[in-house]
Amino acid sequence: MSACGGESGIKIFKMNALWGVMNMNQINKKRFLFRLLITSIMVVTSAGLVWGMGSRVPAVGTAAQDFHLPDLTGKEQSLIQYRGKVVLVNVCATWCKPCTTEMPAMQTIYDKLREKRFVVLAINELENEAKVREHIKQHGHTFPVLMDRDNKVANQFGVFGLPVSVFIDDKGVVREYIKGGLLSEQVILDTVARIQKPEAVKPASLQ
Repeated sequence: MSACGGESGIKIFKMNALWGVMNMNQINKKRFLFRLLITSIMVVTSAGLVWGMGSRVPAVGTAAQDFHLPDLTGKEQSLIQYRGKVVLVNVCATWCKPCTTEMPAMQTIYDKLREKRFVVLAINELENEAKVREHIKQHGHTFPVLMDRDNKVANQFGVFGLPVSVFIDDKGVVREYIKGGLLSEQVILDTVARIQKPEAVKPASLQ
């Protein structure tokens, strides 16, 4: 084999090797971008699950969607079973300071109005059941606490940040939607009174 032919072979070999390295770099780059894309999708999906970004806030005047969740005794409860009562659905967590600040007012009004067609449903978001049970026991709360373990109900109510309070009338219609720790005894009393107040019936001659 001539020296010229040998050099040509070496050059071809080097070019093929370089081409192979470039191809591998391209493949690795594509794999990296693909993995980055998958990771980004997972992060966004997780964020949606945690913060309930997948659903819109239910509009006032529309029917509240029913839900089924276990309480702290393991018994399943639903929204529809409280039809005929004004329901305060409060989405909360024990680590949330505004949530725990609202709870004494919720308990006071629950005690005061529970025999007058009013109920509080505290929906705990994604927490350990033992921790929630300990908190409720420590503070003496007796209103029903339901465990939203997969964040489904929080997402259903369009929750983005805690707490969120939804007042639902005796016919299952959303009447008030409150974001943030704004509940006080007076706010709850006034809202329930406004919802329970019968609409004035116009005289036949004015209808």
